Amino acid sequence: MTSTAQRARSDAKVAIICASIAIGMVGLAYASVPLYRLFCQITGFAGTTQRAIAPSNEVLDRTIIIRFDSNIAPGLEWEFAPVLTTTEVRIGENSLAFYRATNRSSVPLVGTATFNVTPEQAGAFFNKVECFCFTEQRLEPGESVEMPVSFFVDPAIVKDPDGALVRTIALSYTFHPVAKPKTSAEVRAPAPSGGSGEAKDSVGMTPPG
Repeated sequence: MTSTAQRARSDAKVAIICASIAIGMVGLAYASVPLYRLFCQITGFAGTTQRAIAPSNEVLDRTIIIRFDSNIAPGLEWEFAPVLTTTEVRIGENSLAFYRATNRSSVPLVGTATFNVTPEQAGAFFNKVECFCFTEQRLEPGESVEMPVSFFVDPAIVKDPDGALVRTIALSYTFHPVAKPKTSAEVRAPAPSGGSGEAKDSVGMTPPG
């Protein structure tokens, strides 16, 4: 095999690898929000909160301050903010907080929320029983809703060397737009191309007499 042919085969392999990487990156971009959420929930990375199947049955005398934060990712025409920005709860106490969201656009919009807490070591002890972030949220044009989150701080936090030092926990949500699949009415078949001598129903053409 000549050096030219070998070089051509090598270039072709490089091109295939680059194309595969590009396709994979595009796919990850589209799936970044759910993949990020899944990764964080499994690993506890970046202060990801826990999901509890039942409320706490132990309440301590010690209290802790919870701060609420909100963000909107680009592309989602919503207003989104906590009803109360700060609350003080007892550790182990089952508490309820609300966020308010408003669709400021003229079309229905669907959003999904990612979440985390700071400091990161508190993530393993911040438990949510119910939360709007567990499902996608759809708002009609101009619609405004209050969305609840039911939570408690696990009493085990006081026995953790790092967690025992935490006095304030910040709970943060970021809403991302969810692409709506096109309906059958929005997916239009291409117009047939007319050959010579074929009649067309184009606007403004005079039909044959």
